[in-house]
Amino acid sequence: MAKTKGKGAKKAAKNKKKQADTPRGKEAALGVKQAQQGDPTLDRDVAHAIASGQASKDDKKGKKGKKGKKDKKGKKDKQVGKVVKARVDPAASAAVEHAAPKVYDTPVDVEPVAKKLRPDEPMSEVLRVRRGFVLADFDPSSTPGFDEGRKEGEEALAAYAPEIGEWQERLFAETKGGGTRSVLLVLQGLDSAGKGGIVRHVMSHADPAGIKATSFKAPTEEERAHDFLWRIRKALPAAGQIGVFDRSHYEDVLVTKVRKLVPATEVTKRYAIINAFEREIIENGTQIVKVFLYISKDEQRARLMERLDRPDKRYKYTPGDTDNRAFWDDYMRAFQMMFNRTSTQLAPWHIIPANNKWFARYAVQQLLLERLRQMSPDWPVPDYDIELEKERLANT
Repeated sequence: MAKTKGKGAKKAAKNKKKQADTPRGKEAALGVKQAQQGDPTLDRDVAHAIASGQASKDDKKGKKGKKGKKDKKGKKDKQVGKVVKARVDPAASAAVEHAAPKVYDTPVDVEPVAKKLRPDEPMSEVLRVRRGFVLADFDPSSTPGFDEGRKEGEEALAAYAPEIGEWQERLFAETKGGGTRSVLLVLQGLDSAGKGGIVRHVMSHADPAGIKATSFKAPTEEERAHDFLWRIRKALPAAGQIGVFDRSHYEDVLVTKVRKLVPATEVTKRYAIINAFEREIIENGTQIVKVFLYISKDEQRARLMERLDRPDKRYKYTPGDTDNRAFWDDYMRAFQMMFNRTSTQLAPWHIIPANNKWFARYAVQQLLLERLRQMSPDWPVPDYDIELEKERLANT
């Protein structure tokens, strides 16, 4: 009996191999492989059914999760690219606007990444500019608060990206319930420091409608006719928005100081004016995250040369970029004074070593996430009867 069964098994295996060698068999095998590549945790039988179009609805919905378990509904989290969208624990939606942060379920992809990070050392503390900080002693190629390499840094950037989008949507939704809060990310740094790349990579999952990005160039004739904060106030984020400044009001204590565009006494006055301005907008509900992207002189030369070498980068270059390099030491002194006078308890500066673009992007992402988690914006409570509206809608 056992012998007969063995012959049958061999014959079945032989027939299966013949089928696999046919065009249709090869196509089916490819379909299974692609299905499993799309979801590495997918059972092979279910993958085969999906590939051949024979999977039931329950099979497709009941794919195994990361740990081989199904949720109660048998559904897997919808993915955005390779990253699973973050889920917010639906805690009491009636929480007050300034309630303590709720537990946030991070994307599944974050779990292996997070194990390599330092949860006990928030980036806001590691990178904060404190009294006695000396810019000349800071290494722009370092990666403080991060022990891993580029691969892990880019994985972390991708893994946490959906969380920023989730918080941004909640911040915007909060205004529907009367919320007035907003966030302002200030990016300061020399030419080619990576400010534009920060905006593209860190805000990649945010809804453009909830982002207000402003790039400040040399002031126009109209702007020069007003005080230096006039154009800044016009660009502040509205309630529910995340504002991003590519350069900022700090240009008026940097460029103006280095190029002697205004008297030194005026620059000195502006430090106090800026501190008062930032205190004012914080009291009005705007949280400020100030970031300085620090690159070396050699790194800047290499990046500017790349812009000249590449046709698709030349539009970013201006002869003034090279002219400014003659004032490098003057700018370093101006930056140091900026830190000394405007890194306050309410609005501290964060110094980002930016020779490694991947680290700069990851660090800024973490700074922004820390602030959003602290704010913990919540979904507004509806001002209508949900069950009544469901009944009305069902009858239409």
